[in-house]
Amino acid sequence: MSEIQEGTLLWEPDEKRKEQSNIYNYMKWLEQHKGLKFNDYQSLWKWSTDELESFWESIWEYFDVQTKQPYKTVLTTHKMPGAKWFPEATINYTEHIFRDRDEAEPAIIHASESRETDEMTWGQLYRETAALQQTLKKLGVTKGDRVVAYAANIYETIVAFLATASIGAIWSSASPDFGTQSVIDRFKQIEPKVMITVDGYSYAGKKFDRMPVVENIQSELPTLEATIGIPFLNEEADFSSLKNAIPWKDAIESDGNPALTYEHIPFNDPLWVLFSSGTTGKPKPIVQSQGGILLEHLKALSFHADLGKGDRFFWFTTTGWMMWNFLVGGLLTGSTIILYDGNPAYPDKKMLWKFAQDTKMTTFGTSASYITACMKDENLVPGREFDLRHLENISSTGSPLPPEGFQWCYDNVKNDLWIASASGGTDVCTAFILGTPILPVYAGELQCRGLGAKIESFDDEGRPHIDEVGELVLTEPFPSMPIYFWNDEDGSRMHDSYFDMFEGIWRHGDYLKITDRHTCVIYGRSDATINRGGIRIGTSEIYRAVDHVKQVADSLIVDIPGNNGDSYTPLFVTMQDGEELTEDVQKTIKKEIREKCSPRHIPTGVYQVPELPTTLNGKKLEIPVKKILMGKPVDKVVNKGSLSNQKSLDYFIAFAEEQFERN
Repeated sequence: MSEIQEGTLLWEPDEKRKEQSNIYNYMKWLEQHKGLKFNDYQSLWKWSTDELESFWESIWEYFDVQTKQPYKTVLTTHKMPGAKWFPEATINYTEHIFRDRDEAEPAIIHASESRETDEMTWGQLYRETAALQQTLKKLGVTKGDRVVAYAANIYETIVAFLATASIGAIWSSASPDFGTQSVIDRFKQIEPKVMITVDGYSYAGKKFDRMPVVENIQSELPTLEATIGIPFLNEEADFSSLKNAIPWKDAIESDGNPALTYEHIPFNDPLWVLFSSGTTGKPKPIVQSQGGILLEHLKALSFHADLGKGDRFFWFTTTGWMMWNFLVGGLLTGSTIILYDGNPAYPDKKMLWKFAQDTKMTTFGTSASYITACMKDENLVPGREFDLRHLENISSTGSPLPPEGFQWCYDNVKNDLWIASASGGTDVCTAFILGTPILPVYAGELQCRGLGAKIESFDDEGRPHIDEVGELVLTEPFPSMPIYFWNDEDGSRMHDSYFDMFEGIWRHGDYLKITDRHTCVIYGRSDATINRGGIRIGTSEIYRAVDHVKQVADSLIVDIPGNNGDSYTPLFVTMQDGEELTEDVQKTIKKEIREKCSPRHIPTGVYQVPELPTTLNGKKLEIPVKKILMGKPVDKVVNKGSLSNQKSLDYFIAFAEEQFERN
């Protein structure tokens, strides 16, 4: 893997590219309609965060947001938590999905391991959503009721969500690879009326029957009144063992040619409940509003993802990750969204790149870990093997994309490419540090802070600074922030999650540096940083160094404080197929960390493990592993149902016991 300096200029948009962008059109609109002229992105961002009300009001006007009752107030207060947006307005999210659409054009392109690639037109999407809306109404679903989905990333799930939102009911979804208790811990909290489920799914060529799991889940949901079953694993699936089951084909049958009706609900009423990864305790039920999500996704997907009619927007995700909700938001822009359900590396890592070619994908959204995995395969050169002429943008999130990841895309995918690394989270269901097509791309750096997002990097005393690493904070309200946590009557759980460090300021939990060019670098979770000899660095810097060792597949490091002000920092690695952690490989790992980080951050020991524990969304469990190694009871620090590989913890439990016996 070739080394590249962080901050190296890799790509610049030409004038034609800039002038064709949505954000350029918005800036022209501001000049024509508001008398506001901005010569660069930074001045636009500063206005958008200094004049919050004016900015978000302009978004409302620019996108012609439909409301049954007009707003009088843009923002009730700048105090957090408690700020409310457009409180008098009544809106409907689904109504904005179907505005001005060509019925014959594709709305969704979809495929899975068990289904061939197919298209769903806007007309078909509308008709099935309208028919399912009728079914939900017949089942008694009304505004505020909860509809939950244990469903795959398939077009039926999107139909179900849009029908739910059209009624003003509240949506929540989990991926069918989630275990029984993990789903119960989520859905039981919100007391659903209707459940939509698949019978099973395929992954890496294997079939997984989930009907027994669904039955167990339903036995713990006393409020459940009906089930809608989607045959996904088996076309002849029998759902009769489930609560008042209706097969999908019957649920989308309609009387005549139904028209969608839209329940206009207050701007700050719930759209959905998203759940945090829930690595400790029960997952946090994060409630976001119809209006807040609508405004933020219109802005982010139009100006920062640059989507519009004619674009084909893909993100590799499951229904259990907020990126699924973000991907669905692509429909708001009139673009075609692309779904894939299955293993992204099955039968090999070429699969998604071929899928990009076959679907004429314009935006390829993925995780940083997928790109780094592709980098390890010396025989993978997507740009040489596949026709990617339509591909304009690669976006990544989930963890920091190292500079080498950027360089790999330019060397192996396409040299004229806009790469946008993004950072945000489930808590806001968006990225608030992300890309824009009018700015250059620098290796390892996120292009900009999102419009309307007053992001700062704070030192330990709560002071903003530039070119220094600190806590990522939001110092002003943001529309898609949670309106509340479910069953958190006094707001204490939400306060403790975001506002306990700096009163009245949102602390996100990431380690951030804002450069003097106004680009950003994320260094991992701030509570997982490595502090050796008073020098703190993010775990992403360690992982970047270890990624240079070709024998290593992945790594995880934790910093365990000692009694004398020192610390113990074990590094755990998984190896590529056929490789072992020899003494020479250990020396290479330590050399890379010494040279690329510092001699102080060389790990205390390097240990080969069968697999690293990750959440169902693919995030490494740094903090739970740290707590296990500090002797905390496993059940107190990890919700096992949130893991994709529960047995991976066995190694760390044994490792901790051995360390304590030794000491």
